[in-house]
Amino acid sequence: MGQGKNIVHQYFKKEIDGATVLVRVDPIFYKGVEITLVKGESPVVRELDFDEQIFEDLEADEFAAGNPLEFNLYWAGLKK
Repeated sequence: MGQGKNIVHQYFKKEIDGATVLVRVDPIFYKGVEITLVKGESPVVRELDFDEQIFEDLEADEFAAGNPLEFNLYWAGLKK
């Protein structure tokens, strides 16, 4: 089976200055994706590399648990 196929990603969300930030974290390889949503603008997508402290960092930055369906709708471009 391919590497990374059985990973259960973790999702986070935060509202910052009128923008919504959605984050997906691969808890095994510490890689992820951030989608920044601002009303009236196209989503900004960034692929990121994290370190082992990512979960503590997200908690310190007051990110809440996110919704995988919401993240994946934006990721696939099905929701804008």
